[in-house]
Amino acid sequence: MVARALHLNLDDAWPNKSLGLPLIDAREWGPHLRFSAPPQLIEQFYPGQQVNLAAPFLLYGSGDFHYLTALRLRPIGEPIVVVSFDNHPDWDVRPPKWGCGGWVNRALELPHVRRVSVWGCGNFECWWPHQIFGNRRAERGGILEVHPWADDRPAKDRQRKGAILRENWREHFERFSKTIGETSVYVTIDLDCLCAEQAITNWESGRFTIADLEWALGKLREFCRIIGGDICGAYSPPKYARWKQRFAAEFDHPKIRLPDNDKIRAINLAALEKLWPLLARA
Repeated sequence: MVARALHLNLDDAWPNKSLGLPLIDAREWGPHLRFSAPPQLIEQFYPGQQVNLAAPFLLYGSGDFHYLTALRLRPIGEPIVVVSFDNHPDWDVRPPKWGCGGWVNRALELPHVRRVSVWGCGNFECWWPHQIFGNRRAERGGILEVHPWADDRPAKDRQRKGAILRENWREHFERFSKTIGETSVYVTIDLDCLCAEQAITNWESGRFTIADLEWALGKLREFCRIIGGDICGAYSPPKYARWKQRFAAEFDHPKIRLPDNDKIRAINLAALEKLWPLLARA
């Protein structure tokens, strides 16, 4: 029997008794899967964790594992729209095939994933010249939408398809929610979409507040049927199993000044305690 909600512990990013969720100890896999993994390793991991990954709602650790969302989508037996709140578009078409920077493309390979919509991108990947590495074909085809913050961009960039401003993003999001219609929704939240004061992650911080996400989840509940979701992105000290994996990850990650461990845990738990009930409620 598949549990409705689980905590998959890959990296001790969360306390074992977070929100009273049943715990699956998968820490032996954490260093092997962190940031990226070869396809053959993914196919070794998936059969043993398939039942756990199929839980409608899943809590797991660092955003370095965000690509596991694409594995979770595999068994869903109906058309879905994936809504992602993330500071990064995760649309990179370059290798590795399985990695936290390109998992959206693995999701779009699934025939039942009709559309992926990413909200709150605040880093450089959505803008020229870095956007040349993104899946622009999927964006032009309408099956991938990215919504980057454009408040601090030149005026011409505010005309970019999907660009949002603090003053108008809620209007855009409500309009988007109404277009989903009867198609079911899967929601994935990477805590790096939140501002630095409200989440401590392994990546750059975004611009959403917890209140913003509470409002957005409410709108999705108002207009759509959420059938599953996950939350990841809490900071954990990185551990790697392969030297190439370590090299690529350390090159790609920003250098972040961190508070002490107790403060990290307290800030992230405060965010989780507000967002999880809205995401995973019956």
